[in-house]
Amino acid sequence: MTAPVFLVESVPGTGETVLDGPEGRHAVSVRRLRAGESVVLTDGHGSGAVGVVRAAEGKDRLVVEVTGTQTEPEPAPRITVVQALPKGDRGELAVETMTETGVDAVVPWAASRCITQWKGERAAKSLAKWRNTAREAGKQARRLRFPEVADLMSTKQVAALLAEADFAAVLHEDRDAGSAPLAAAELPSSGRIVLVVGPEGGVSPEELAAFEEAGAKAYRLGWSVLRTSTAGTAATALLLGRTGRWS
Repeated sequence: MTAPVFLVESVPGTGETVLDGPEGRHAVSVRRLRAGESVVLTDGHGSGAVGVVRAAEGKDRLVVEVTGTQTEPEPAPRITVVQALPKGDRGELAVETMTETGVDAVVPWAASRCITQWKGERAAKSLAKWRNTAREAGKQARRLRFPEVADLMSTKQVAALLAEADFAAVLHEDRDAGSAPLAAAELPSSGRIVLVVGPEGGVSPEELAAFEEAGAKAYRLGWSVLRTSTAGTAATALLLGRTGRWS
């Protein structure tokens, strides 16, 4: 198996270092790592240190000998998924699976047909859950560069984001609406790809018009209709394969 990944504020240089706090507790008390096992320490921004465990002390201190460094380059093209707010914990499920697949950024979107609404204290708690999910899934997927989870955006803000993209798409299952297959879309080899995933009730005609004006066309994945919590993962996988990032 590949070495487990732990998050640190800054990547240490070669030599001995100590992993403590919540990450150290997870390494010692949950993963039960012992001397001689390999670990990776990352800042989540593309840099990592490869090391070997020298000792586990107490319940939350792991002594690591750093032997080298790793880097995860900036992705090209960069893939952002604008995710309409799903019901219940399906938002965290969407973030988790998209992170494991390889998405680079997730934007929560308050679509007009969303049943779930983020307001006040709930908004802060829900956003924190999404960001924590991305962080934990990033470690589980052995990534050195974790996806960014942006603040909640309105339709107007999403339209502005789409207008700046090198390729912008809205997932739309209705062929009568003129959606083309995403598998046949002409994609850039660099720059930014932004993909919009609507809520269970679909993207409204007004939202679709606003996004089209911003330069985003409607695309479909296949013959089956995916739930909002899984569509972003399927589309991300398709784009990663077609752009060569999964080569």
